[in-house]
Parts: sequence; structure tokens; C-alpha cells
Amino acid sequence: MDEMKSVTLEDLGAARKQFVEERANVIAKNAVTAQGIREVARVPEAVAANTGTFDVEVRQGKRCDQKRSGRCWMFASLNTMRTRIIDRYDLKTFELSQAYPLFFDKVEKSNWFLENVLDTLDEPLSGRLMAHLLADPISDGGQWDMFRALVRKYGVVPKEAMPETACSSNTRDMDAYLTRYLRGAAKRLRESHEAGVGTDDLRAMKKEIMGEVTSLLITCLGEPPVQFDVRLRDKDDELVLSGTYTPQEFFDKVVSMPVDDYVSVISAPTADKPFGHTYTVDRLGNVAEAGGVRYLNLPVERLKELAVAQLQDGLPVWFGCDVIQSFIRDEGIMDTASLDVDGLFGFPVEGCLDRAERLDYGESLMTHAMVLEGVNLDAAGKPTLWKVENSWGDKRAKDGFDSITDAWFNQYVYQVVVDKRFLSDSERKTYETEEPTVLAPWDPMGSLAR
Repeated sequence: MDEMKSVTLEDLGAARKQFVEERANVIAKNAVTAQGIREVARVPEAVAANTGTFDVEVRQGKRCDQKRSGRCWMFASLNTMRTRIIDRYDLKTFELSQAYPLFFDKVEKSNWFLENVLDTLDEPLSGRLMAHLLADPISDGGQWDMFRALVRKYGVVPKEAMPETACSSNTRDMDAYLTRYLRGAAKRLRESHEAGVGTDDLRAMKKEIMGEVTSLLITCLGEPPVQFDVRLRDKDDELVLSGTYTPQEFFDKVVSMPVDDYVSVISAPTADKPFGHTYTVDRLGNVAEAGGVRYLNLPVERLKELAVAQLQDGLPVWFGCDVIQSFIRDEGIMDTASLDVDGLFGFPVEGCLDRAERLDYGESLMTHAMVLEGVNLDAAGKPTLWKVENSWGDKRAKDGFDSITDAWFNQYVYQVVVDKRFLSDSERKTYETEEPTVLAPWDPMGSLAR
């Protein structure tokens, strides 16, 4: 046996001997085994530096709670929209229904999945593409472009018009059964194709499948309203809005947000994605007629400049990040200095990869979407600390809002959504006219915020 290929008892013995000879190692072991890594690695001085006061703030309403669902991208998108209603009608707070877009997202993702199945009928079932398509066909997660496609088609409604259900607040079982049904539908379509069934009959089968998908979703989420009555009172209890609307009318007349003007800007410093160019992700989307996603890739410093400009204009900023990294959840602090994991273990753990390497080696990607609603600036106008509206309720952190240091932004923020008027002329032209490079379906920039 080649001992160089194996872990030997002598290797383990030497490592254990070296460990116990260091007093700091023994103390770290005793603390971590009792309290856990993050609790012991917490740096109180860094935590104390996270203030609750900000130079620039956008007025938001009461904190929302996505509960046991992966709808952060919907909550973040709706929270950027409700600001307009709160300001326009001088409301204390306001909330748009998150169950309403959930219903139609599941419908559209089911259709998107089935269209991909019909498009890959001759692909080997054991291949990477089919494995990817079958892995998570109707995930709760999403991207800004996917939400924009939903509101263009279906509009939005107040929360009272389609309140939460047990299945929207905890999507696990609904997702599991719908996923199982869709995988079974994929099997039926592929086997029918192999048996010689023609395109028209396969599409008729798909239409029947979509009818059953809709039935399952109505059972779990209720029927989405076709129209509804609205009564809004301002902070002085004056009636400021009264009427009957369709969801599309409510979006156009009351929200009145030009969603087509908002673009996704990413920062992926990997060799395969040069800055200053546009990208899309193969087979990523939900609404078939809207197409997929489109990104403009820029340095992270430019993302910060765009976010600050939009905040200073009085508008919040949708952003996507890798939320769990260097995060003290209970206190709502995202700060690379708040946890000294490398000091705890005595060698580079968090520091073993840089931003680009984390993307290349599968260590980091966008996992969560939130809203930037404030920022502190230094004497030169550069950001130092960001205020964040999360969607985890108001019982944690600082009444439900988190903070992000600028150093954390540099490492773990991957995407912002801004009005394209804040882009430079050349950036805007590139976004609007350049043919985007198509990334593989499993590229990290195709991850979905949950």
C-alpha cells in the first residue's frame, strides 16, 4: 500500500500531539464544543461598530416575514414597490401580497420546466443537463428579471386581497408534491416521445398537465383574485384611496413603477466573465414569453456607486448576496471582521479563497435577496455601512433590519438592481444592445435567491 495515499495512524497521532501542545488550541476546543464556532469566533469590538443611525435612509414600512419559504426575492421586489405607495399616500405601513406572485411563479415555472422537457426529449436522462433540469424544477427561489416578468403579466395585489396560507408560509410540502408530479410528467412526455407520439399530441398532454398543476396550486394557495376593492387611510386616518381594481390596474395606477427601467448589475470577477459585458444563463427563467435573465457585469465598486446614487434619489435597492457568510444572525450583522474564524482555528479557513476563487470553486454564490434602505458615507462620500431591510420579521436583529459593512459588500454582494438612468451612457448602451454571452445552466450566476 502506498502510504502517501492514505491517512496513517502515525499522521493522526502527530497532528493530535501538535494540537494539545498549543494552549490556545485546547481553549478553543473547550469553547467551541460547548458554544459553537460562530459564538466563540464573535468579535465584540466589530459588533459594537455597527451603528443603527444612517446618513441616507429610505422610509419603509413594517418588516415583513417570509417565514418557512424561499421567497426572499419576491419580498425584496415587493418591498421596493411598496415604498412608492407608502410615500405617495403618506401611509404608516403597507404590504403587498406575497402569496399572489408565488401562485403564478409556480404556474410559470412548471410551464418553463415542461417546455425544457419537450426541448430535450432526445437528451440522455443520465446527462448533466437533464440532471440539472430535474434537480429542482420549481424552486421557491428567483431573480429580479423573473419577478419583473410576473408583474408585467399578472400585476400585484394588496396583502388583504390574497393573504398567506399554511402552504405559502411553509412551502416545503407543496413544493415536494408538485416537484414529484412534474418529474412524473417529464417521464410521461419522454416515454410518449420514445413511443412515437407526435408533437401535437405531446403539447396536448402538456396542456392537460398544466391544468392539474393549476388545480394543485389552487388547493394549496387559494384562488388569485381577478379584481378586488381597496381602501387606504393615511397616517392621519384620512381615506386617501378607494376603488376597485384588477391586479394589473393596481400595479399600473397605484404602484406605478416602471419595472422595465430597472436592470440587474452583477459583479463576478472570474476569468470567464470580463467586466463591461452582458450575460444570460441558459434555461433560466419562469415566464416563457418574457425570456430569461440579462445581467451587466461590472466591478463591485461600481455596484456600490450605483446603489448609493439610487438611495440618494430616495429609492431602495434590491440586491443579492451570500447571506450566511460572516453573519451574526441574531444581531443582524454582516461584517468580515465580526467573526475571527481563522484566528480561532489558527490557519486560513475563511481566508483560503478570494472572491473570484470562491465562485470558481463552489464556495460562494448568491443565496438571498434583500433591500438596501440606507447607507453611511465617509468624508469622501464613500460608503462605510449599509442598512438592510430583510424579510425575516421584526423579532430579530435591530427591529428586523440588518447592517452590512463595506468590507462585507466587497466580498459577498453579487448583484444590485438599479434604474438604468444611473448607468453611464456606455454602460446603458452595452446593456441594451450587446448580445449577451450565454452561461451554462449551472453557472454560479444562475443561482436563485431564496
